[in-house]
Amino acid sequence: MNNSHQDVWQNCLTIIKDNVPSISYRTWFEPIVPIRVDSNVLTIQVPSPFFYEYLEEQYIDILRKTLRKELGPDAKLEYNVVIENSQFDQSKPYTIKIPTRNKTDLRNRPFSLPLDSDSNSIKNPFIIPGIRKLHVDPMLNSDNSFQNFIEGDCNRLARSAGFAVANKPGGTAFNPLLLYGNSGLGKTHLAQAIGILVKEKFPE
Repeated sequence: MNNSHQDVWQNCLTIIKDNVPSISYRTWFEPIVPIRVDSNVLTIQVPSPFFYEYLEEQYIDILRKTLRKELGPDAKLEYNVVIENSQFDQSKPYTIKIPTRNKTDLRNRPFSLPLDSDSNSIKNPFIIPGIRKLHVDPMLNSDNSFQNFIEGDCNRLARSAGFAVANKPGGTAFNPLLLYGNSGLGKTHLAQAIGILVKEKFPE
């Protein structure tokens, strides 16, 4: 394969862009930097361990398929994960190398519990008889929804993570989801938006 790593990755992006929503493409693929290609192994740099985890959980299938189309059936993907940026030289961040995981499904797997219980079974100490149907006002402001959330470069990643959590609580890599940032970037709005969408999708 004579193509450079930039050519290989650009060809992959062309396919990926046609198969994922535009907001997902901007958030999760535009920040990726191709580093090198050695034989059938493409190395890409991602901006954080969090970013790496999300790609492996949500987009590894399309990454593998596009890479195999470019480099053949034995194509492999490796990551350079940025751990921290140098205060003095942003062009040379500290990174670690991580190979892609050899799993077909990295999401939380379902499990089953027995439907019947007996008096000897272990009780959940946090369930108090008589208040299971108690409804607590979540104090959500309907104006703070995802539809009204102003998205920009500073909060696009957080917005995508919050939306994923709201659609699948407890079933994403963001468990727990921690929001940190300067004042005015939308942390409260995003937290409220997550609550509103969870309440809509899972009213019980």
